Amino acid sequence: MKIVLDTNIYCDFAEGLPDAVDAMATYGEYIFIPSIVIGELSFGFMKGSRQQFNEKKLQQIINRLRIEIIDVNKNVARRYAIIYLSLVKKGAKIPINDVWIAACCMEVGGTLLTRDKHFEFVDQIESIVLKN
Repeated sequence: MKIVLDTNIYCDFAEGLPDAVDAMATYGEYIFIPSIVIGELSFGFMKGSRQQFNEKKLQQIINRLRIEIIDVNKNVARRYAIIYLSLVKKGAKIPINDVWIAACCMEVGGTLLTRDKHFEFVDQIESIVLKN
C-alpha cells in the first residue's frame, strides 16, 4: 500500500509512539511525504530550540525509510482545486494546508495516514485516521 504521511503522524513516528510506528510498519510498503508537510515541520523546527537536531532526524528518517517527497506541481495544483471546490460545495471546511496535503495524496494514489478526522470530508482520497 502507498501511504502518505500527515504532519502529526511524522511527529508521532519521530517520537516513537507505538500507534504511528505500528501503522507505518503495517501499511507502509511505499511511504510518501508531501512537501507541504515538510514546510509545516520546518516551521515547527524553526520555532523550537532543537532546529538542527530535528532537521537532521527528518532527513535520516526520509533516507532510512526511503520516503518519497511529493512536490507541488501543476497536477497537484489541479487536484487541489478539485478537492477545494468539492469541500466548498458541501460546506465542509478543513485547514487550507490540509487541502494541499490531500491533493498530494490524490496525485500519488495513496492513502493518507493521519490523526485528523476532517480528512474524512475529502471524498477524493482514502484515509486511515488513528485515534488521538
